[in-house]
Amino acid sequence: MSHKEDSERKKRGSHPTELYAGVPQTCLPIVYHPDYNITFMGLEKLHPFDAGKWGKVILFLKEEKFLTDGNIVEALEATEEDLLVVHTKRYLNRLKWSMVVATITEIPPLMFLPNFLVQRKVLRPLRTQTGGTIMAGKLAVDRGWAINVGGGFHHCSGNRGGGFCAYADITLAIKFLFERVEGISRATIIDLDAHQGNGHERDFMDDGRVFIMDMYNRYIYPGDGFAKRAIKRKVELDWGTEDSEYLQKVELHSEGALNEVRPDIIVYNAGTDILDGDPLGGLCISPQGIVKRDEIVFRAARRRGIPILMVTSGGYQKKTARIIADSILNLHQQGLIGAEALVGEGSSSPVSSVMCNSGPAGSKFTAI
Repeated sequence: MSHKEDSERKKRGSHPTELYAGVPQTCLPIVYHPDYNITFMGLEKLHPFDAGKWGKVILFLKEEKFLTDGNIVEALEATEEDLLVVHTKRYLNRLKWSMVVATITEIPPLMFLPNFLVQRKVLRPLRTQTGGTIMAGKLAVDRGWAINVGGGFHHCSGNRGGGFCAYADITLAIKFLFERVEGISRATIIDLDAHQGNGHERDFMDDGRVFIMDMYNRYIYPGDGFAKRAIKRKVELDWGTEDSEYLQKVELHSEGALNEVRPDIIVYNAGTDILDGDPLGGLCISPQGIVKRDEIVFRAARRRGIPILMVTSGGYQKKTARIIADSILNLHQQGLIGAEALVGEGSSSPVSSVMCNSGPAGSKFTAI
């Protein structure tokens, strides 16, 4: 973003937004909307990403009686004004070209579709997930924890998308908090997706308020050497890293990162593409290892009383939805999330326009 654009934004001040409306205390701080799921004539199957995994996570959590239609926070779509908090007008205008969206999402046939269809069937779901991440940021501060069942588009920066990431939801959530929430002036990103999170790294390159820990397979996309300069705690993994070594490093470095700088908010990018057999991640972590990983990060946050926002990011096998659900259930069983785990209770308005959900619920690819 240019200095001129940044100055103009500061002059405008905070724009009106629906994303920070209060949420009833009867809702759990778990954010989702059926519009997260991308389904359009089977085109979504041309990318290995399971474009319906978010709805499957919610379905599993309902089957386990952890969630109901009445206690999920319903995500709102991020508006253009919301997106302009981070994105340049030029970048958002480029998304009006189907060819650009086809390149970012790695679904080539999209280039042949009218852009109004691409907006409705592909970008609207991603904007709704982005709105969900921003909402979950505020909820995490209010309640001590929050989970957006989608989001984690960590390859997108303010002026560039890629790897299935069209909107910079992590950067947006943090910038919204910095601009709008008293007492939030330092953030730590713990990025444990198998891929380097070069989008938020580029956005926060020269921002001393944001500490980035990134642990990723050193040999895969994006290999962004420039963005690596923003990582304060860099953990590069080899092909085939397994549970024992992986979990040891998660604990060592997440504890180390939080001991080095105490943030006001943690954004945890919990990609499941570290799973053994993932076509893009190249690591060999078991389902139990993923569940334990999430527990380690939440436990480190809760022990220190630091609010934590989790987003689900990458994961390219059909079984990842079940693993995400199992991990959320484990966090509840461990007392790390749930009504009894709330801190800062009561800061959300009991009456609001935001409702609990009442609806139904080595590759040529890169991706989140």
